[in-house]
Amino acid sequence: MNGRSWKFVLVASLVLNVFLLGAIVGGAYQWFAAHGATVPALAQQRTALRFAAEPLPAERQKAFIDSLKSARREGKQFAIEGREGRREVLRLLAAPQFDRAALDAALARTREADSNLRAQVEGSVADFAATLSPEERVEFADSLKLRGQWREPQPAANAKQPAQQSAKQAASESSSEASGE
Repeated sequence: MNGRSWKFVLVASLVLNVFLLGAIVGGAYQWFAAHGATVPALAQQRTALRFAAEPLPAERQKAFIDSLKSARREGKQFAIEGREGRREVLRLLAAPQFDRAALDAALARTREADSNLRAQVEGSVADFAATLSPEERVEFADSLKLRGQWREPQPAANAKQPAQQSAKQAASESSSEASGE
């Protein structure tokens, strides 16, 4: 090979390496954009009821998870009835002839099954809470505010701003009414 062909091979290799490097960087960017730090903070929180015992010692956490599993196992028939009831409701809604009485009955059966399952789970939570010390119960209750069906809405970071803006707006509306505008 002469000097000119070496230059051609070197330039072709350089172009190929730049192209491959760009592809790798672009792929990494796309992956991190889809799976990386763009996950909202609320999605990262563990809000399921089974995580409510996290502030408690490990043996208490295991006891809570076991009691939830047991309650759900015992309420399995209620879960099946609720799922079948929802399917029936959807079937009745899509039927060519609308039968309101049948729909109301299916809704009532579904509601009762869901209510029974919820009572089963809530009962197991209450039974578990009865085994806790007063300090542990306070920690458990605080954790329940963040998880499960007792979860309370978390205040927004700028929660004071809307209240201040609505107060300013109300004040300006009352002053414009008083001036006759």
